[in-house]
Amino acid sequence: MLKVKLKFSHEQLLATPNTVALTSLVVSLVALSFSPILIRLSEGELGPNATIFNRFWISTVAFVLWNGFTAARRRVSNSQLEKPQLYTIQQILLLVGVGFVMFATLALWAWSLAHTSVANSTLMHNLAPLFTVLAGWLIWGKRFDSKFLFGMFIALAGACLLAYCDLSSPGDILQGDLAAILSAVFLGLYPLIVEQLRTQLSPVTIMTWCSAIGTILLLPVVILTEDQLFPRSLTEWFYVISLALICQILGLGLYAYSLNRLSSGFVSLCDLFVPVLSTQEAWVLFSEQPNWATFVSFAVILFGVYVTSTSKSAVKGEVESIQ
Repeated sequence: MLKVKLKFSHEQLLATPNTVALTSLVVSLVALSFSPILIRLSEGELGPNATIFNRFWISTVAFVLWNGFTAARRRVSNSQLEKPQLYTIQQILLLVGVGFVMFATLALWAWSLAHTSVANSTLMHNLAPLFTVLAGWLIWGKRFDSKFLFGMFIALAGACLLAYCDLSSPGDILQGDLAAILSAVFLGLYPLIVEQLRTQLSPVTIMTWCSAIGTILLLPVVILTEDQLFPRSLTEWFYVISLALICQILGLGLYAYSLNRLSSGFVSLCDLFVPVLSTQEAWVLFSEQPNWATFVSFAVILFGVYVTSTSKSAVKGEVESIQ
């Protein structure tokens, strides 16, 4: 009976439209893996807060233009005016919450990348699944099956291995790792909030609010803490525009889309694939050669994610049904 249930769950995960959601998640993770690389490159001229501020405002402009283009196309095709969308108080609170969470996540992560390696910062940053599962259980009463929890702890054990090796590192590196872990706390809340919003709103609407709120929150922080607000060179503009288009719009947009079908716990755990890709990119671009602990932790993480992908809790809807 156990084998039948596991097989059914795995078939559910690979069934259409779950296949589309899973493919979207994979593409989003690849896009997000360039985030620490582009942040590090941008920080050659801009400060960490200014880097994220430019990521937010460029994304906001792009999303607003896209919304305007979509609305105009609908008016032409339907030949009738559509009523403006009205938001409930709960939706507004969740939208403000997701904007604040993303603001705190990216601001802390950008600061971390200025004080530690891309590999360490990205891996600590992606400890978020632990906080996603804990918050989902404490706030929304979600339940996860034993196989999912087993795989999650395997993956997190791999991430903790690298953290343990960093305890003997210089002070700045350790502070950078701690900032990355704090960013993981906020990142863990992100898929839970988006999962609630995706039942009522589109990914574009969610990301428009998220980017706009992040822009508003970061503007006074940048003015008070840094001397430069916008890039001055074409190269720097290329970095921040790429950061907005690839990571914020494509990466987080597809990430939000996948949460309509896949559970927040599973999607968050798949974030641990991001440091695998980011470390290889940092190896090529910054000559940050991974050590033995990095390779071992990556192997353990990949095995843990595979275990969770075969559990019933990987598919949205199955989480709530598990008692």
